[in-house]
Amino acid sequence: MWNKHPKALPYLFLSEMWERFGYYLMIGIFTLYLKDVEKGFAMTEKEASDLYGTFIALVFLTPFIGGLIADRYLGYRNSIILGGILMGAGYFMMGVHSLPVLYTAMTLVILGNGFFKPNISTLLGNFYNEEKFKAKKDEGYNIFYMGINVGAFICNFFGAALYNLFGWQQAFMAAGVGMFIGVITFMIGIKHYGVHDQKKGVQEGDMPFSKIVMFILLPSIVFGVIGWLIKGTASDANPNSYIFGSDSTDAFIFACIPVILFYSSLYFKAKPEDKRPIGALLTIFAVVILFWGVFKLNGSALNTWGDRYTDREITGNTESVFSTLKLSDKLAYKKDSVGVYDEQFRLQKVDGKVQKEVNYPVYFRNVEPEKLPQENAEVSLWSPNLSQSINPFWVIVLTPLVIAFFSFLRIRQKEPTTPTKIAFGLLISALSVLVMVAAVKAGSNGTEKVSVWWLVANYGVITIGELFLSPMGLSVVSKLSPAKITSLMMGGWFLATSIGNKLSGVLASMWDTYEDKTNFFWLNFGLLLAATALMFVVLKQLNKVMAEKGIR
Repeated sequence: MWNKHPKALPYLFLSEMWERFGYYLMIGIFTLYLKDVEKGFAMTEKEASDLYGTFIALVFLTPFIGGLIADRYLGYRNSIILGGILMGAGYFMMGVHSLPVLYTAMTLVILGNGFFKPNISTLLGNFYNEEKFKAKKDEGYNIFYMGINVGAFICNFFGAALYNLFGWQQAFMAAGVGMFIGVITFMIGIKHYGVHDQKKGVQEGDMPFSKIVMFILLPSIVFGVIGWLIKGTASDANPNSYIFGSDSTDAFIFACIPVILFYSSLYFKAKPEDKRPIGALLTIFAVVILFWGVFKLNGSALNTWGDRYTDREITGNTESVFSTLKLSDKLAYKKDSVGVYDEQFRLQKVDGKVQKEVNYPVYFRNVEPEKLPQENAEVSLWSPNLSQSINPFWVIVLTPLVIAFFSFLRIRQKEPTTPTKIAFGLLISALSVLVMVAAVKAGSNGTEKVSVWWLVANYGVITIGELFLSPMGLSVVSKLSPAKITSLMMGGWFLATSIGNKLSGVLASMWDTYEDKTNFFWLNFGLLLAATALMFVVLKQLNKVMAEKGIR
């Protein structure tokens, strides 16, 4: 397989695999750590989800700037190495039990990802611009994408084992070790990167970096500060007088205003021949926001579902295997001092302090009475972060099938256009939410635990939607963008992903406000259905624009 591709591919594949190993290991345990009453920060669902949403939003915001800096000033190699070191250091610091240290660690990861994420993909793409490798470009990216998901799949097993053996700090350190292995692997392959590693510099027609700072970055920072400081009407339900749920959400929404205005201005100021391609891309950005808003619930609301609402007890041979691999932990059914949770699993605080009571561990709250163990008996539970490996497992299994499906249609000249694939990807993703509606009903709205197969089914369906939509994104942007603003429109894709990630945090922070959890999932279904409807309304126009550009 490798001998038909650039010699750099194995090194970039393994570097990306280890980088994703570190990132998804961290994401898999992040909200669990924040909510841990005894060893974490005892955050409520809303507090943890808000911080999670802000974090992953900023993680996908910095690639816009990191890509431009690498392109024009640092070069890809230096940017990738710098980004990897920053991320690795951030992961090591995350396990230190201190909020200031945690925020510093998150900042390092945000900055590091900005330098690493866009540039390793760009570097790989440069090799496939050579005539001898052009025909292998799609295959090369499929191999690369598989590396991402292999890393995302295996990492949670390491995270679970290290947490069960040692604790949160060692689990986060494993993410750092993975990241540094990725950096070392990348450096070993330096001799194979050659001229493809050279920085492009400022090209004729490129928007000056100073102009980008003045018209996008600086206004966003100013508006973000205003959003943080400005207050709404205080009430008993909202004593801090947030406008949109939290200070960070207020700041993020306000910061998006100048960005949205700027990208809108690109459309209104464009030449007549560029208006339709830019309009098509802006439409795709809009639906992508809603897709990621629901998809990224995997690290927040769906992580909570796996932790609180899923039957994680294992017995027999399964228990023996999981216990040997340290992927499960023992939990005794006996009373002790524990945090107070209401019937909806909402952590109870007074003046910011967790209320305590003598009771059984919260896991047993919604175990059916006939399934409860004897007093003082222990049960084995698989680690909740393992549910984060279900999505990458499906990606690994389904990617070849989806590729084969589209190849089958292509041979018969029936392959749908990229916008059509995106539209159906959104529709399929919406159907995945109905699986969770059924899961809530099966568990009588959380009063009984349900099988993990509900999560497996949900991730299986939404992964098909992801494979219809996600791989197409940057490819469409590169093909449709007017030459002079390609970098800016690439940045628009990352910005749309960033906004979608923050929307995910906003949605997850609303989890506790829904007494009937089916209504939470109906809201997500409605958002994806709206995005699907928008895509089908403009589909004919989008396909026409693509045809004019000679692409599908």
